[in-house]
Amino acid sequence: MSSAVQAEQQPPTEPDQAPPESNRWRTTLHDIAAGSVFNGVLAVLLAVVVGSVLIAVTDENVRSTASYITARPGDFFQATWDAVWGAYTALFRGSIYNTNAVDFQQGIKPLTETAKFAAPLIVSGLGVGIAFRAGLFNIGGRGQMLMAGAAAGWIGFHFDLPPVLHVTLALVAAMLAGALWAGLAGVLKARTGAHEVITTIMLNYVAFYLVFFALSKQSLLQAPDSFNPKSLPMKDSATLPKLFGDQYNLHLGFIIALVAVGFAWWLLERSSLGFRIRAVGINPAAARANGINVGRTYVVVMLIAGALVGLAGANQVLGTVTSGITVDLDAGIGFDAITVALLGRSRPLGILAAGVLFGALKAGGFAMQASQGIPVDIVLVVQSLIVLFLAAPPLIKTLFRLPAQEAK
Repeated sequence: MSSAVQAEQQPPTEPDQAPPESNRWRTTLHDIAAGSVFNGVLAVLLAVVVGSVLIAVTDENVRSTASYITARPGDFFQATWDAVWGAYTALFRGSIYNTNAVDFQQGIKPLTETAKFAAPLIVSGLGVGIAFRAGLFNIGGRGQMLMAGAAAGWIGFHFDLPPVLHVTLALVAAMLAGALWAGLAGVLKARTGAHEVITTIMLNYVAFYLVFFALSKQSLLQAPDSFNPKSLPMKDSATLPKLFGDQYNLHLGFIIALVAVGFAWWLLERSSLGFRIRAVGINPAAARANGINVGRTYVVVMLIAGALVGLAGANQVLGTVTSGITVDLDAGIGFDAITVALLGRSRPLGILAAGVLFGALKAGGFAMQASQGIPVDIVLVVQSLIVLFLAAPPLIKTLFRLPAQEAK
């Protein structure tokens, strides 16, 4: 039989035929389950479950009912439910909406507190995340915040300027100080190959002792007639204005954080510099072979990252802690930013969501402790568990039996 006759007997093929609707949905669900964003959500949920166990273990009623669980198991399970439900409802009331408030204005105040705590986490997370996209580990958030906060604070209490000009000048000074401090690590990486993890950690200590020294000298930052390492309070013209009046603590820093998210998204996804940053992060050797100056990109990335982290330092000094500069102005935000960047997968919108989540945990943690007597350290444990589960994607995939992400 000739090949022509065989071709006539075979049914016609339709290579461009669309897949059935069921297959399309199955493929979509597979991609969602195999994606890193879904893994991040599951990591958060798993951390909440483990946190629930810790809440139950630390509750006195749960421990007391456990002593006679075989005789009256209902008491044990009821006490466990009351402890966990009470903790997370208190977390909700402290971070989203206070259902016990007398009016809507007071009820919505926890949400504004969440946004206030989220603002510095978002901008500092962006600084860490952009560096991650270039293959750099910016662990120097604390030092960059200290230098930026010191610069912004010095402008804030030293000059008498119109409000808008005063705030703008202080913000610019903070960004420049943070950029220069992070740029040192970028230059060392580009010129000598020094690992940025080591240099940024060492610069954290240098910044801490520099700011401490400046706060111990009245000719530099220390308040006159004071023996404590603290500066003068910020002048009213330099403080970030409140967004909804004095009854709420939310200030302009949250709007600045949202603008920073938009800038970071445009930089990474729409600009030529962002393309070079992503190319260097994926493969520096290939980027160099295609004409990209890898060393210069490292320096530019660290300058941008430091400027964004510097905004977090300014947020603390000009918005949240306006009573003066101290060596504790970073409040652990420099290291929390690493967690936020990891949870957000170094994507601006993901960092925004992660920053809001951690802001809610910070705001709600105090309500949990006040109303339920739960140690606020439980919130820190949940945050640490999120990082642990994010750092072990195979564990998440194994526990939830997720499909492996196919290479494209």
